[in-house]
Amino acid sequence: MLDPRRVRAETGRETGHGTGYGSGYDVVVVGGGVVGLSVAWRTARRGLSVAVVDPAPGGGATHVSAGMLAPVSEVTYTEEPLLRLGLASLAGWPSFRAELEDESGAALDYRTDGTLDIAYGADDMAYLDELAAFEKTLGLRVERLTGRECRAFEPMLSPSVRGGLLARDDAWVNPRRVLRALLTSFEKAGGTLLPGRVTALDADSDGDADGDRPGGVRLASGEVVRATSVVVAAGSWSPSLLPGLPVRPIKGQILRLRGPEGFLTRCVRGLVHGSPAYLVPRGDGEITVGATVEELGFDGRVTAGGVYELLRDARELVPGITELALTETAVGFRPGTPDNLPLIGPAGSPGVFAATGHHRAGVLLAPITAEAVVAFLTGGEVPDVVKSCDPGRFSR
Repeated sequence: MLDPRRVRAETGRETGHGTGYGSGYDVVVVGGGVVGLSVAWRTARRGLSVAVVDPAPGGGATHVSAGMLAPVSEVTYTEEPLLRLGLASLAGWPSFRAELEDESGAALDYRTDGTLDIAYGADDMAYLDELAAFEKTLGLRVERLTGRECRAFEPMLSPSVRGGLLARDDAWVNPRRVLRALLTSFEKAGGTLLPGRVTALDADSDGDADGDRPGGVRLASGEVVRATSVVVAAGSWSPSLLPGLPVRPIKGQILRLRGPEGFLTRCVRGLVHGSPAYLVPRGDGEITVGATVEELGFDGRVTAGGVYELLRDARELVPGITELALTETAVGFRPGTPDNLPLIGPAGSPGVFAATGHHRAGVLLAPITAEAVVAFLTGGEVPDVVKSCDPGRFSR
């Protein structure tokens, strides 16, 4: 753990400001997505010197994500630890958002109108009925709606919609605005952004004969960024730095459309003959449509089939989307784990921490992940719900 006063006494260097490659940092965060930047921002605010190393900060999976904060509507029968983690992080989002907007001066387009889960066919509705019963056993707040009630909430829905569920406690946010706000707030807190690609953790150069602590990270350029602790938040690329880490890329194709403001007023998720789809509206008329789930490694192609399937299923739910402008097609790589829980905590050598494997919930879980990693770094109290995310759970 790091204590700013101890760091100053032992190294003679001030914390809270980047000091360059030579003298090093208290913490280096590898990865400039929503998780890495949240960890870095919160750590810098604690008075530690922090650097974020990333080839293109803010340009990874978060940049193409939908930004749903939806632990209730995404609950499944076998993932109650993930639900508890998501609910804890969702509870932290209002204060996280308020502080981030205050420090960055930017609005995040954070919305709390809930998620409307709708069913297109009888089989889809039967599944939602079973899911609603399960959610209620967990104490979750969901409302069963008829097709008519669904269309009263969202008039653009298809007349064929059978019914649905309203998860009032779900929210969503514009992930690109979050990234920009994090970049601004991190630098205002004294953090340093270092564009570059990390190729390896570097051995300790401070006289540790066993070499069992990191001395920082080594860049593709050959330069070394010295640090007392390293946080690996590199998403799907994390195993390249921590071999054996059970994280894999899960390809997702996603679309962005442009329509009139108010075309949809809340996040709409649907089952169309068993196939999931979602539409997430923004305040400026943008609608995000997603997303495919493909086990194809780092295949960055946008395919005709992927675009067709997304538009086909979204059109069944909201026929009017065919009149909207298609403004963007993109691919992201979700960092998946065998049990869909992230990896948060000590990983490998002393002083190395993981904050990765968040799959499709990186934006949702950013506040709780940052809180936990700061606690690991400073010796604070780690939230109980994070204990299920121990990176060593698969090796035991």
